[in-house]
Amino acid sequence: MASTRMTVTHMVPTPLEAGTVFKTGDYTMSDASVLQAELKDRAGKGAARATRRAGRVPCVVYGAKKAPVLISIDPRDVMKGLHAGTFFSTVYDVEITGEKTERVLPRDVQFHPISDAPQHVDFLRVSAATQVTVDVACNFMNAEESVGLKRGGVLNVVRHTIEFMCAVDSIPQSIDIDLSSFDIGDSIHYSAVSVPEGVMPTITDRDFTIATIAAPSVAEETAVAEGEEGVEIEGAEGEGDTEE
Repeated sequence: MASTRMTVTHMVPTPLEAGTVFKTGDYTMSDASVLQAELKDRAGKGAARATRRAGRVPCVVYGAKKAPVLISIDPRDVMKGLHAGTFFSTVYDVEITGEKTERVLPRDVQFHPISDAPQHVDFLRVSAATQVTVDVACNFMNAEESVGLKRGGVLNVVRHTIEFMCAVDSIPQSIDIDLSSFDIGDSIHYSAVSVPEGVMPTITDRDFTIATIAAPSVAEETAVAEGEEGVEIEGAEGEGDTEE
């Protein structure tokens, strides 16, 4: 099965100096989202298949030096977070029927190799003191007002997500990037991003690029060059056929 992972670590890198052009969306995650879950009474592949046949996704809650808990959730809740790009950066309160609520962070999702339906989810128990490494989605805003894009420029996204190290209650759900003031030839670097205190990028050795606005001529020249190359190749093949 294919899977997507988020890693947990206790290393603390040195942050780059932040600017003021962008802000992160939802600075604090202290108000967790809620997931409704049902307790599973059996482990194993047979039990997992039965759970899926019932239209639910088998999951495990583990960590914090406590026994793992087997649960199932509605697959629509998983897909909603995945489609929004915020599933792995969202803290959830899992309300288990007949049990206490578990505060968790999604760590791994396994998918069906053909349908891409979620097959299993791993949830890590977390507290305010838990430090995690997590990818946060970049949200590019106001493209219709961008100086460069209105002039025909093309947005070239270098990084769709940025990996951060932070406490779970400080995970930003997105990095909101306002494109309105950027022109053709401009590069958007991490130094322009403003993040909450204690939220640090895992890349600390350079001011990395998040996106650029390229001139339309670059794309046009590439297309023309490819077209000319195709004509030359076709001509060469035709000459070869004549000689025979």
